Amino acid sequence: MNDAWIIVTEEKQVAALAAAARGMGGKVIAVVVGPRGLADRTAATAPDEVKWIEAAPEAAIEAYGTAVAALVAAGAPKAVVTSVSAEGRVLAGAVAAKLGAVVIPGGLKLSAVGEKTVVECAHLAGKVIDTIEASAPVVTFFAGDDVAVGDCAPAPITQIPAGAAADIRIERTEPAAGAGAGITKAAVVVSVGRGLKKKDDLGIIQELAKALGAEIGCSMPVADDLGWVEKERYVGRSGQHIAPRLYLAIGIQGAPQHMEGVRDAKVVVAINNDPEAPIFKSADYGIVGDLYEVVPALQAALGK
Repeated sequence: MNDAWIIVTEEKQVAALAAAARGMGGKVIAVVVGPRGLADRTAATAPDEVKWIEAAPEAAIEAYGTAVAALVAAGAPKAVVTSVSAEGRVLAGAVAAKLGAVVIPGGLKLSAVGEKTVVECAHLAGKVIDTIEASAPVVTFFAGDDVAVGDCAPAPITQIPAGAAADIRIERTEPAAGAGAGITKAAVVVSVGRGLKKKDDLGIIQELAKALGAEIGCSMPVADDLGWVEKERYVGRSGQHIAPRLYLAIGIQGAPQHMEGVRDAKVVVAINNDPEAPIFKSADYGIVGDLYEVVPALQAALGK
């Protein structure tokens, strides 16, 4: 059977996870770790069945890794789909280890061809789509856009005892040191991406942000891969979700993961030298040009 499972730890993109899993052609089973309300909302997104593990409020998501892995492995799915959230990745890692699965990031579409699982996955802000075939089970982190929930009868929900949860608890929660609180509350955010050539050039971005009274943000590669900006300033699906009055994206291509972090921004302005950059489809205003020419011009205009 070409059954596929989805792992749900939050409300975002649940319908999209189910739709991607449906591409395998078999049953879609959702394992939900969280409150009953999350299980109910997942049941309304068209899976065939929901298996619900009620997470204790004080427990870390890692505590349920073994239980989720055993549950999914018992179903012997061909594919497992989860979000790119930290919680989703933690549980997916445990499942992949238990299944001996191939882990494929950036999954967009899944299908089954004979005994193989085929995954289309996005790279380079969606400019490159790889098609990967695997004989082993596949675990993928979904990278596509959310989809609307259609009308359907809710799937049956079975509660799974969480007695096997590991003794891992959250002792305390506190804001990360750095920019997290500032960027989430800022009215104006100036964010920079891989269009910046080197770390030393952050100076022109910082000067513009100062002139606008803005906080600095960035795309994931600038924080995670390059380390040019603190990770607390990364804006995106698995980073900061912000709602400024003005979001100025400089040298950012506009991958779905990034744009989800700013979907509540009132006005989005994009500066990019690529007229085909995906961000222009989401921006309210766009400037096609070299950031090294546009940013100083903007600063000069603000100075007047």
